Amino acid sequence: MRSLLAVLACIGSICAGAAYAADAPKEAPKDIVLKGDAKCTSCHDEADAPGVLHIGKTKHGTRADGRTPTCSDCHGDSEKHVNYKGSDKPPKPDRTFDKKSATPVAERNAACLSCHQTDPKRHLWAGSTHERRDVACSSCHDTHTANDKVRDKRTQAEVCFACHKEQRTQVNRPSHHPIPEGKMSCSDCHNPHGTTGPKLLVKDSTNATCFTCHAEKRGPFVHNHAPVTEDCANCHNPHGTVADAMLKARPPFLCQQCHDPANHLGTIPGVAGNTDLSRNVNGTVIPGQAAVQNNALNSVGVTQGRGCLNCHTEIHGSNNPANASKAVRFWR
Repeated sequence: MRSLLAVLACIGSICAGAAYAADAPKEAPKDIVLKGDAKCTSCHDEADAPGVLHIGKTKHGTRADGRTPTCSDCHGDSEKHVNYKGSDKPPKPDRTFDKKSATPVAERNAACLSCHQTDPKRHLWAGSTHERRDVACSSCHDTHTANDKVRDKRTQAEVCFACHKEQRTQVNRPSHHPIPEGKMSCSDCHNPHGTTGPKLLVKDSTNATCFTCHAEKRGPFVHNHAPVTEDCANCHNPHGTVADAMLKARPPFLCQQCHDPANHLGTIPGVAGNTDLSRNVNGTVIPGQAAVQNNALNSVGVTQGRGCLNCHTEIHGSNNPANASKAVRFWR
């Protein structure tokens, strides 16, 4: 009898303890990374495949900064996602940023611009090339990782080349800026978030952008080379070429796109045969050339051993006539 009473008393105490535990208030989940993130991190913990908690290693996870956003600032309140009790996968948050996201690009970008619109490097996003072509911020940036590829000089080009495949080919040519070597990045010359200059250049013109590094080409010179003053890209392809110094073509072929070799009649050895320098190849008379035809070799517009840079060494501009070197001139 005593043993039975003891058993009943034990069962009663267990039941009472269980009832007390059921009535006791549950401890509220605590924030792990961001303020108010408990409702997210109660499910999205360190074992979560997308690595949500990795945001704590980024600037977006700096709790000491009052500007740091919360989960809901970017993803919305997402009540259906948070309160879903079914056994299947819960519905997506109000805003998602992955590559397969159904959230419109403009809405995704608006979430980012709510903070970054006033940033001096991003305030020209509206109307920029990337904005007009529906490029999302998340197409280039990875928010939940400390190693955002587009923010690393060594890996940034990989992100850009995913769309700009022509530039990938050019950068891998023999003469190129040291982008593959990781010494330069695309953002050294371009601001993908928008600029007032052409082709999203960081300065207002091609020349101003080039001169940030190549200051010795800026001048001023007494004698400026007109194509240089106009646009460095007249002669150079900044992404890379097969010619030295990223020239679009090798000299003298590049020079002769503008400068007719006939300008050197009588001063540079030419092709023997036609010594009548008073006429063009097609037989038309050249004014003023008859007086020198007996004192010069033939030239039909194609000179032998052409080397413009032998004399014209300062092609970007100089204080000597015709951008020539300080050596003795060869004029007659």
